[in-house]
Amino acid sequence: MKKDNTEKDHLSSLFPSNKCLRQGAIAAWPICLGYLPVGLALGVLASQAGLPWWAVALMSILVFAGSAQFICVAMLASGAAIWSIVMTTLVVNLRHTLMSSALAIYLPKVNRWFLTFFAYGITDESFALNMSRFRSGDWDRWRALVVNQLANAVWICSTVMGTLVGQFIPKGAFGIDYALPGMFICLLVFQLQDRVFILTGVLAFCISITWYLLIPGDSYIIGASMTAATLGFFIKRQARRRS
Repeated sequence: MKKDNTEKDHLSSLFPSNKCLRQGAIAAWPICLGYLPVGLALGVLASQAGLPWWAVALMSILVFAGSAQFICVAMLASGAAIWSIVMTTLVVNLRHTLMSSALAIYLPKVNRWFLTFFAYGITDESFALNMSRFRSGDWDRWRALVVNQLANAVWICSTVMGTLVGQFIPKGAFGIDYALPGMFICLLVFQLQDRVFILTGVLAFCISITWYLLIPGDSYIIGASMTAATLGFFIKRQARRRS
């Protein structure tokens, strides 16, 4: 009997139960609901920028990062150099390293293949949800994986659908071309939590405008973001020392 229970526990650790799948899906549906309109908007913009549906599908499968994909599409449409697109998306996605590190403490002694599949699906929204559930103590790796990959599937489908539908939508219709700046304005507003964040945002704005006027090309995107972030770090550290 003890041997049977041990084998059962071992199998349950290798495969998720129906309860885990159901609870993960229930937790993920608000994220999926939010991904649908954003993914459709990205697909429409990509289609209008000249990208075929299969290229958008590959981008969503290989990248799965909404902000980076919006930036990539916008920079491709403006004729930006490949190196600037690569560097910009790299800088934007560096935050995933911090998010993965924060989640790693809740996944001890987990198979590397599982970790690879899990890390692939981490986004801002799934990270926030899984972190809150892990901290509450009623969450495990299978429920978290369902959240990641269900959101991933919805994102891929919505971006491809947007690309197919975008062929029949005129440019600028329904305000879709405002999706990218609108999304980043929302992200910026949520980041303005105190004076240090506000000052960092103002610095980024001033540096980017100055850089754009003085230095030709698209390097102002990378230069302004990295310079402002570095200055914000030192300002934050100085403020902590004084307090």
